Amino acid sequence: MEVSAGTMARVETTSNRPYHLVIFGASGFTGQFVVEEVARTASEGPKGSLKWAVAGRSKQKLEKVLEQAAEVLGKPELRTEVDVIVADVGEPDSLAAMCKQAVIVLNCVGPYRFFGEPVVKACVENGAHHIDISGEPQFLEGMQLNYSSQAAEKGVFVIGSCGFDSIPADMGVIYTRDQFKGTLTAVESFLTVSMGPEGGCIHDGTWQSAIYGFADSQNLQSLRRKFNHKPLPTVGSKLRRRGALFYSNEIQEYALPFMGSDPSVVKRTQRFLAEEYQATPVQYGAYAGVGGIGNIIRLMFAGMMFWLLVKFGWGRNLLIKYPEFFSFGMFSKAGPTRKQMEGSSFRFSFYGEGYTDGQDPAQGKPNAKIRTLIQGPEAGYVATPIAMVQAALTMLNEPAALPKKGGVYSPGAAFAKTTLIDRLNKHGIMFSVI
Repeated sequence: MEVSAGTMARVETTSNRPYHLVIFGASGFTGQFVVEEVARTASEGPKGSLKWAVAGRSKQKLEKVLEQAAEVLGKPELRTEVDVIVADVGEPDSLAAMCKQAVIVLNCVGPYRFFGEPVVKACVENGAHHIDISGEPQFLEGMQLNYSSQAAEKGVFVIGSCGFDSIPADMGVIYTRDQFKGTLTAVESFLTVSMGPEGGCIHDGTWQSAIYGFADSQNLQSLRRKFNHKPLPTVGSKLRRRGALFYSNEIQEYALPFMGSDPSVVKRTQRFLAEEYQATPVQYGAYAGVGGIGNIIRLMFAGMMFWLLVKFGWGRNLLIKYPEFFSFGMFSKAGPTRKQMEGSSFRFSFYGEGYTDGQDPAQGKPNAKIRTLIQGPEAGYVATPIAMVQAALTMLNEPAALPKKGGVYSPGAAFAKTTLIDRLNKHGIMFSVI
């Protein structure tokens, strides 16, 4: 199908823009796994090949990461075939030079509230698309407020939260809606994470993002007011919010509201789909399973310490200095081992309700239910790179299915009409109706 150049994202490499993908922050904890995932899936690039490079502050560290990936994957050619670009968040010229060479920048440098904006700015100004794996609503929504119109003018896509935050939740709601026969009006999701015999933990970069996010939640409210959004219409019965801690019959364990960015990302997507395609907005509630009573007691202790300390500068310093102590080992400076990752997995259950065709959502209670499931490997460093890289490959291979104009988008807004879900299914992040 022919599409005029004006409406489609530019996704071809040229002699001046030689790389489909540049992984920025490739030698960071998450970045190293993104490097391996790109190397693994290079044959899925346009016309069966992918031109890519790694970027970051230290040439030495970047070479070491390529060395490591070559060894892990048994691909010695990575040492010589992948170019290295030296770029630093503190040096705008180096970022501009990097962005001029890339079709898409995969930005792995967090916390994004400190290091994200210079990269977004450089991408927009220099015509590179930007994909990140941020779970920080303030950064994600701040970028939308400040860069969306400029990105639209340049035909650039800035797509945030393309990792475990928040592709499974955001695409999960879209998948549930697409599988539902009728009008889906509300969805609740329940996340459960399983560890293998080796246990598991999360790298402390995520812990830091949480600390700064909670400390600064007032600013998020004032940022949101600047959008001047009209409230989204509630279609069908209003979804009731559940308590802070409750026993969930759905997953047969105690659960609490999910603290991450998923609800804010899903809401942005539902707003876009309602405004752009007149879709019925789906109400969304997100919860996470916490297991049995022992876990609850640990969590309550950790939560109380966190809330007490996060309000003060000295308290935040303590939290940052001793992540393992204050999170009961859930977060660590070293991050999980590969063995721990192999033993871990996630399950996301979606419970949707709505109205069958011919029923009027303005009348009476929902008369139909649907249940869907997303299952996948370890969330932080296996599923996240898969989601990020598949998002990028979807952009490269299906530009005509992206929104008509550039801008700052949530994943569901950008990918609702693409085959991203099929691609994820092929890579072990499995969507199914139960």
